[in-house]
Amino acid sequence: MVSIDVWNASVEFPIFDAKTRSLKKAVLGKAGGKISNDTKVPVIEALQDINISLRHGDRVGLVGHNGAGKSTLLRLLSGIYEPTRGNSRVVGKVAPVFDLGVGMDPEISGYENIIIRGLFLGMTRAQMEKRVDDIADFTELGNYLNMPLRTYSTGMRVRLALGVVTSIDPEILLLDEGIGAVDAAFLERARDRLNDLVRRSGLLVFASHSDEFLMELCNSAIWMDQGRVRMQGGLREVLTAYKGHDPFENMPQHVLERLSAVGGTA
Repeated sequence: MVSIDVWNASVEFPIFDAKTRSLKKAVLGKAGGKISNDTKVPVIEALQDINISLRHGDRVGLVGHNGAGKSTLLRLLSGIYEPTRGNSRVVGKVAPVFDLGVGMDPEISGYENIIIRGLFLGMTRAQMEKRVDDIADFTELGNYLNMPLRTYSTGMRVRLALGVVTSIDPEILLLDEGIGAVDAAFLERARDRLNDLVRRSGLLVFASHSDEFLMELCNSAIWMDQGRVRMQGGLREVLTAYKGHDPFENMPQHVLERLSAVGGTA
């Protein structure tokens, strides 16, 4: 059974030869947390005293402002970062989707990138070859799939990456936001595939600023603030505390009906 357990975990990044506050701020903005000057070498305390226990079936949204530590936490859960203090344990095959463009080569064709991106996400070549036609139909990129990725617009790249990501079979899906660069009509088509992807995954952790996507894909949430877990609980409860108002109140009725239909928390 898949699971994620984190006990009193902290992640710190020493900044060697950091000579200006602007450098510190630049790194801090990417990693979250705060800077400690207690030692001769400045240290970013990106995550502090994290305690999380997740099990099969959990659908967890990560919320918080930019730099709060959401992406760092995803990398800790994926095993990319090791805790400098405390412990973490992940049971299950992890599919980390932090950047839709990671694992894609601008100099090769869309078809070749489908295979490469799938391998990056832990699939086999044979598995991806069986999925190529379905991904091609979904993206609607036509002959562009025979052309180098560098000829694609940003929206076309996201279409291709979404097609691949939503075709995999993850045990643990760690998803960072980055699906907003496509047109609204295509994004609406992608919702069914995203929901199906989440249903196929044993466990989901999804970092996003989109209330609607969080409501559609998640049933609980963790609020990150300055590298710490400020609150953890039901999605609606956490979003209301984080935003200072109930985001469900202003949702159009047709959106609430769709969220209810797909198992959201409306």
